[in-house]
Amino acid sequence: MSKSLYKTLEVSENASPEEIKKAYRKLARKYHPDVNKDKEAEEKFKEINAAYEILSDEKKRTQYDQFGDNMFGGQDFSDFARSQGGAGINLDDILSQIFGSAGGFGSGGNSFGFGAGFGFEPDLNIHANLTIPFTIAVLGGKQHINLQNDSFDIKIPAGINEGETIRIREKGKKNRSMQGDLLLKINIAPDPEYMRNGDDLTKTFDIPLKIALFGGKISIPTLYKEVNLKIPANTKNAQKFRIKELGVKNRKSGHIGDLYLKANIILPNIDSLSEEFKKMLEEQLP
Repeated sequence: MSKSLYKTLEVSENASPEEIKKAYRKLARKYHPDVNKDKEAEEKFKEINAAYEILSDEKKRTQYDQFGDNMFGGQDFSDFARSQGGAGINLDDILSQIFGSAGGFGSGGNSFGFGAGFGFEPDLNIHANLTIPFTIAVLGGKQHINLQNDSFDIKIPAGINEGETIRIREKGKKNRSMQGDLLLKINIAPDPEYMRNGDDLTKTFDIPLKIALFGGKISIPTLYKEVNLKIPANTKNAQKFRIKELGVKNRKSGHIGDLYLKANIILPNIDSLSEEFKKMLEEQLP
């Protein structure tokens, strides 16, 4: 069975996702219209992007591996893509229709004029990526969306994970009386103060040398509230303090993870110390 998508990206049919991504980046740089002024480069660039869109998606790739170039009416993908482009049809829309709901062999032809016996129907769903702030991912909240001629707010649940998908009903493409959904794949922006590990959070806080040596209290702001942390004498650099249930809420169990506060001991500037005190330190310190 011919599988020309792999040929388009110059990889084998057994290529790993990382190998596919690497090949795509190399070819995209080579044929990008801003870099390559050859008149064929733009068409080649579109084919490369379309091939990567399919082969980088696990579900679409599995579907393609099952049917091969039969999904393009038995044509080589490059010939198929150029024939559709020549007809003034958007290649991305065509591929969305092919891969949106292809579930096997049908009894009749399809309405798009390609394929050999497949019952393909248009996929009206819109798939997009949405990057949200770290704070909203942990605490939940509203996120504003601008989609073509529409603008609306969506609710982000507390504790959402990187890569999760939110479905917004009836915000997709329209076809007669039908309307698809908007599916948003969540990306979480990194935060300069916090690291997330499952349901737990880690935050580094500064602590003066005096308090690290002799103990004391420090007030530390967190995502939920300000906490007063008791620091024991002889605290070591990078020592962690656990604050229960100030982490991330697990959406399945309802359990809230913990917050780990990591000490960063701030040393004084030696030039700010008196000569007498520096001499005493040299004598007393091990």
